[in-house]
This record gives sequence, C-alpha cells and structure tokens, in this order.
Amino acid sequence: MEREKLSSRMGFILLSAGCAIGIGNVWRFPYVAGQYGGGVFVLFYLFFLVIMGIPVMTMEFAVGRASRKSIIKSFRELEKPGQKWHLHGYLGMAGNYLLMMFYTTVAGWMLYYFYQMLTGQFQDKNAGQAGEMFQNMLSSPQILLTTMVIIVVAGIFICSMGLQKGVERITKIMMSLLLIIIIVLAAHSITLEGGMEGLKFYLLPNFQRIKDTSIWEIITAAMNQAFFTLSLGIGAMGIFGSYIDKKRSLLGESVNIAILDTFVAFVSGLIIFPTCFAFNISPDQGPGLIFVTLPNIFNGMAGGRIWGTLFFVFMTFAAFSTILAVFENIISCCMDLLHWNRKKACLINLITITVLSLPCVFGYNLWSAFQPLGEGSAVLDLEDFIVSNIILPVGSLCYLLFCVTRYGWGFDKYIEEANTGDGLKLPRWIRVYVTYILPVLLLFLIIKGLIKN
Repeated sequence: MEREKLSSRMGFILLSAGCAIGIGNVWRFPYVAGQYGGGVFVLFYLFFLVIMGIPVMTMEFAVGRASRKSIIKSFRELEKPGQKWHLHGYLGMAGNYLLMMFYTTVAGWMLYYFYQMLTGQFQDKNAGQAGEMFQNMLSSPQILLTTMVIIVVAGIFICSMGLQKGVERITKIMMSLLLIIIIVLAAHSITLEGGMEGLKFYLLPNFQRIKDTSIWEIITAAMNQAFFTLSLGIGAMGIFGSYIDKKRSLLGESVNIAILDTFVAFVSGLIIFPTCFAFNISPDQGPGLIFVTLPNIFNGMAGGRIWGTLFFVFMTFAAFSTILAVFENIISCCMDLLHWNRKKACLINLITITVLSLPCVFGYNLWSAFQPLGEGSAVLDLEDFIVSNIILPVGSLCYLLFCVTRYGWGFDKYIEEANTGDGLKLPRWIRVYVTYILPVLLLFLIIKGLIKN
C-alpha cells in the first residue's frame, strides 16, 4: 500500500502548526507571561524555543521523513539490528491516546461555550452566574458526553476522508480562519478603553515582578512553556514529516512552524490582557479566565455576543486542529502496524477513543469523589500530568538520543536528513550542543516536572 502524501508545503506547515497550536497557547501563555514579568518572560520564552524546541522538532521530522513511517515503525526502520528504540514508539502511542482522553472533553467545552454564546445564554448574567454556568456544565455528564462525542465523531469523520481530501483540506480552512479571527479579536481588544494598560503589563518588562519571583523561576517557566507548546515527543510531528518530500530542509520548516505557533500564543495575549484591563479584571486566573471571566466581559461589551462567539470559534478551532493532527497520527500508526485500511482504522478508533474519553467526562460529575492529585483535582489533571510531565519530555529525550548517539541512528545520518533540501541548514558544530547540553536541559525539565507535583 503506497504511503499517502500531503499535497502542498502549506498543508504541511499548517497541519504541523495546528498540532502545536492548542488551548495551552491561548490561555496558558498569556497567563504565565503575566505572572512572570511580562516582556522578560517573553524574551526567555523565545530564547528557549530556539535552543530547545526547534532542534527537537527537526529530529522528530527527520525520523519521520527518513523512515516514511509513523512512530512505532519509524524507529524500527532506522535502528540497527537488535536495537530496541522502537519500544519508545509504544510509549508515544500511549501518549497520543492519553492526550486524546482529555483533550476531546476540553474541546467539547469550547464547542459548548460557542453554542451558548451564539444563542445568547450569557446575556444579563453577572460574574457569579457565569461561574455557576461553568460548574453546571461540568456537573452534567449529558452535556460533557454529548460535546465530547460530537468532537470525536467529527475528527474521525474528517480523517476517514483521507489525508489530502480530509485532514489537510479541513485544517487549511480552519487554520486560515483561526488566524483571521485572532487578528480581528486582537485589533478590537487593543482599541478598548483602558486596553493600553493591558498591553504595557504584557509587553513591557516589569522588574518589580522579577524581584517578587526569582529570575530562576522565570527561566524555568519560560523553558517549560517553550518546550511543551510544540507537542514534541509522541510522534505527532513525526507523522507529518513522513508525509512530505525532500525539497525543503527541516530546520527552515521547523522555524516556520515555531513562528506560527508563537504568533498565535503572542496574539492571544493581545486579546486577553487589554480586555481584562479594560474591565479591571486580573488576568492570572488560569482556566477560570476563559470560562467565567471572559464571558462576563463580553456581556458588558458593545457587540459582546458577536465578539464572544468569535472568541469561542477561535478556541474550538485551536483545540480541534490538535485533535485532527493527533487522530491522524493514531490512525496512521494503526495502518502501519496492523495493516488496516484507513476506514477500518477510523471505525475502530472512533469506538476506542470515545470509550477512553469517558473517565475524563465522568471525573467532574459521577466520579468526582476520585481526586487523584489531591483535593480539588480530577481525572483530567492526572491524565494531563502524565502526558505533560512524563510522556512528552521522555519521548523527546528518546528522539534526541536516537538522533545524536552512535547507539541510535547517529548524528551524521540525522544531520544529512535534516539538511536535505533548500532552506536553513543545521551547522555541524551543533553536534556538541545537542549531544552534551540539550540532553541535560531535557533531564532538568523531566526532574523538575516530577518534583513539582
């Protein structure tokens, strides 16, 4: 069976960026930036994106493109006889499924809020009532189950249409709309009365806030955000590497994707901070900001129902672009490993992912007594912790060691693959950095993530 290919370079960039752009970009980046000194945090974030995120992304793309296979088979194709690197593929697959076990539910929240905004459910509600509406949604298994199933069915249906006709075509439309919507929303937010104060808070380095935390905390938070924003380590990027030709070098493409991902994160801050400051709201409230505070703000705004609807369309697209990319990775793995055709892989995963998503849905209502990470936590928090703190960084370390050590694929083969084609090239002197320094930074992230929790 001949491997499917993407029809265009633009499709590859938008698909990969769509995978990287998720809900974390939208509320986590602005919130963390505000917490850790605004402009100073943004500078550190960009620095770590360049020295950590982009090199690992080129490695994942290189393994995918050289092998023309999904995560499990890609290592098997490139490893030397008798080696066991392909075992990491199973961890990566587990990571894909685990990510979808909670991401489908959260995407359902966005969809439900879009519907509520569109139908005017938030009109004339105060902050307390908006908070109540969020709690009512979480405590209703029917609402969470229905929206989760809609997301899973829509995602699997698009994947079943094929790589080019389904996943690539829909992602191109969705990402183009997403970029237009966030620019319109940001332009509107900046022009709100009092919005400029929010911009200053966001963009100007605040040295008082640096004193209040510590430079070390700011550095580690920036490192964390820069690395996790790109969804590396579970083969979700590698799969798109396996679908592209060798016309372009992988560093250039990785830089383009990182720029697009950062652009969305950055512009989200331009939406959220001016809006919060215009209405005297603290911007460091995490998820509550999106589901309680912002609906309330849109209420008090001229044309708020339209702006609120647009905002939740954007949020739904940000979540759904990741879901499509990861679904494609899962389906491709099943096709590679079990020799199923696309329709069969889609049908079986439709049932599997729906069933696996149930613990997260019920974790807020029927099973709310189960609080795995302490009081107030839910199943989602446990699933998120395992993916973010263990599977993504450990998976990335596996890609890194596979690409740079003689016990794996080897640095020479990796750099030859990464530098094939036109565009930015990786210099050979990077070998010392990726072999001796980058693994230490990744180990630090893994240990920090485990200790913190």
